[in-house]
Amino acid sequence: MRKLVLSLLILATNMIQAKEKADNAVNPFFAEYETVHNTIPFDRIDNSHYEEAIDRGMALQNAEIEAIVNSAETPTFENTIVALERSGADLNRVLSTFYPVLSALSDDELMEISLRVSAKLSQHSTGISLNQGLWKRIKAVYDNKDKFTLDPEDDMLLQTTYDSFARQGAELQGEARDRYRELSARLSDLTTKFGQNVLKELNTYEIWLTADDLAGLPSSAVDAAALAAKEKGREGEYLFTLAQPVYMAFMKNSDRRDLREKFYRLYSSRNTKGEYSNMEIMTEIADTRRQIANLFGKATYADYKLEKTMAETPANVNKLLRQLAEAYRPAQLREFAEIEAFASEREGTPVKLQPWDYSYYSNKLKEAKYSYDEEALRPYFELNNVIEGVFGLATKLYGLTFVENPDIKVYHPDVKAFDVKDADGKFVGVIYTDFFPRESKRPGAWMTNFREEWITAQGDSVRPHVSIVMNFTKPTDANPSLLTPYEVETFLHEFGHALHGLLAETKYSSLSGTNVYRDFVELPSQFNENYLTQKEFLDGFAKHYKTGEPIPQELVEKIVNTSQFGAGYACLRQLAFGLTDMAWHSTTEPVADPVKFENEASAPVAMFDTVDGCLFSAQFSHIFSGGYAAGYYSYKWAEVLDADAFSVFLKNGLFDKATADSFRKNILTRGGTEHPMTLYKRFRGQEPTIDALLERDGVASSATTPSLPQPIPATKD
Repeated sequence: MRKLVLSLLILATNMIQAKEKADNAVNPFFAEYETVHNTIPFDRIDNSHYEEAIDRGMALQNAEIEAIVNSAETPTFENTIVALERSGADLNRVLSTFYPVLSALSDDELMEISLRVSAKLSQHSTGISLNQGLWKRIKAVYDNKDKFTLDPEDDMLLQTTYDSFARQGAELQGEARDRYRELSARLSDLTTKFGQNVLKELNTYEIWLTADDLAGLPSSAVDAAALAAKEKGREGEYLFTLAQPVYMAFMKNSDRRDLREKFYRLYSSRNTKGEYSNMEIMTEIADTRRQIANLFGKATYADYKLEKTMAETPANVNKLLRQLAEAYRPAQLREFAEIEAFASEREGTPVKLQPWDYSYYSNKLKEAKYSYDEEALRPYFELNNVIEGVFGLATKLYGLTFVENPDIKVYHPDVKAFDVKDADGKFVGVIYTDFFPRESKRPGAWMTNFREEWITAQGDSVRPHVSIVMNFTKPTDANPSLLTPYEVETFLHEFGHALHGLLAETKYSSLSGTNVYRDFVELPSQFNENYLTQKEFLDGFAKHYKTGEPIPQELVEKIVNTSQFGAGYACLRQLAFGLTDMAWHSTTEPVADPVKFENEASAPVAMFDTVDGCLFSAQFSHIFSGGYAAGYYSYKWAEVLDADAFSVFLKNGLFDKATADSFRKNILTRGGTEHPMTLYKRFRGQEPTIDALLERDGVASSATTPSLPQPIPATKD
């Protein structure tokens, strides 16, 4: 029987290969790319190639899985665990192109393809995780691991493989297995639909204003709105959208309170009604996750999800969120009292702060207290200079160099690709940059991988290809792209993720780079943000785009002096997202009223009265269509880590080579090969506390601050 199965597998593989020979000429995914650094040949790819390449990839991986299952050899680490790790290379290659492009250069056709393949991919993944023959071999290796000679990285791969299958239903039987398969497929459909609705509705908003409506807006925002209107054939008018840089600039600067309220209500009520409503979708997503958790004996999805995190339990997460809320609430109340007093004096009438007022009046107060005008800083942060500065940070810390490579094909004219080399000239990887908004790109900023790092059986290092994608202010006819300090901070953040991917030195791609616990992945990115307030860093690149004059000392001091401004508000805002995420994924029954549910979840850190019709859950892509379900707290968790880590650099020197080498060696290169607390303690010498974070934000003295919630295991179970 086994010989018959193997013969059929060989026949199926031969048929696939024969079809490939006929299709290679038209589908670039069916052959080696033969490009610079084996980068993706975007110039040869069109939408029609994706689905057939995905179908082919699944078929090839199925054949690889069956070969593992039907092997006559006794299960070993190499013939089972490593073979499984290496399977699906063809499928991963097309998916690591398809999904980044779907986020950055989408259209209706790609969205339809995504909806079709999501179900197939879910079935494919579930079919592998529920393959009993494969599970038996994995379990046999795991149960006999003492008989194999495994290094720590091998041991971690075995553990994560075993855990992954166990947590994806491998031990479920009968109706439970069928139910898991059904729920997984449904969840895949729902999360895809949620994300598409967010993008589609965002692109529907066109807010047309006249010259009389522009009071207070900076020239950069006015010029961009005029250009957008001109491109629509309505010269003399001004077109605003809800794209993040447009929205933020308007809310910070517009003197028109009525228009700020209009923008806020539009932005905050997205996806709550109409064709692109996510109200029913998000409640079903949360309940589907709850039902999956129940299959594994967990009361809530948070209980299930947090098992494999640094936090471990919902109790530890909630303890940290409560600690931070208690520490930061007094600061937030003081901030609001000061802003309301300032606004009332400015307006000549009592002002009760509303959510559409905060950015505007806090910005004006900051200007009054510190003569700080974020818009006035834009000329010193011209994008090309910022690129030089941010890339230069990696040069100073880690010896990396970045050289644009025009021979590498890109997926849009705005995108650039760079070769990255180490201090000794050794090739490190490729980084793509994609900075400007467009209708085909989802909002926000992110880093992604086109190819992970790993080491072949022959010992060759396959170097990574990563990308950073943002939505910065776009150049106009009058000005180049001039960034605010916030946008520079965003750049630093995503570049930190990119370095985590680029500097990886691991044997297995599934443990490489950013493939770490969710509450650890933000450490490298948020660590980078600390440099924005450091004069020694800013002096290296911040110069006026017209005159070349270095940023004046007084402006640098203003950035530094205002870094603590609004710390209470900023923290409570993040805690609101974290608490709401935990609430959605701690439910034990379906949510009947999402509006009431969100209001109650965020009440402990609420700063404004509720606004009818506004609901951020309906646009909360991080938790409903991203990877942050029961994990949004990780931004604050990692903030504790990044402040604690940066305190070492403050002590030893911002660019101290020994400290940077240790951070690179113990954090950036190791990916998920060891428990993150083990890696962190190896760098830091101790477990982190929240002392450095509170001290950095000016909230409390280090002598009175509490420690990070315990227990946090120092080693893997």
